[in-house]
Amino acid sequence: MELSNLRPAEGSTKSDNFRRGRGHGSGNGKTAGKGHKGQKARSGAPRPGFEGGQMPLYRRIPKRGFTCPSSKDIVGINLSALERFEDGAVVDIEALIETGIVRNPKDGVKILGNGEITKKLTVKANAFSASAQEKIEAAGGTVEVI
Repeated sequence: MELSNLRPAEGSTKSDNFRRGRGHGSGNGKTAGKGHKGQKARSGAPRPGFEGGQMPLYRRIPKRGFTCPSSKDIVGINLSALERFEDGAVVDIEALIETGIVRNPKDGVKILGNGEITKKLTVKANAFSASAQEKIEAAGGTVEVI
């Protein structure tokens, strides 16, 4: 069972597309589900979230932070994850997706220097940390920025 497969139990939900105010035999006649009198019973009722002039909740809650629209979402991968490739392999973003190391490369992939590498690999990525580049080249591999 996954969140994408969840559905309400059979018969537990009701459609909301029936006609209101068509007589008491329809089950929703006379006041058409609006109760008796008052502002919300009449046309021109206030919008959802309106609190009668009181400062509304969405304005009372503090707003924090800032999201830079030009920032990049880079996926970091440690050297220890590259150890599963065979000696002499070419490791690019497609190869990382196929092996399941990366699911969604977003704006790019950066290789980080955590862990050791013993195999000679040709690694192609958007960025490399200095320690990762040193370790890959010390193992006899090559580094290529794409």
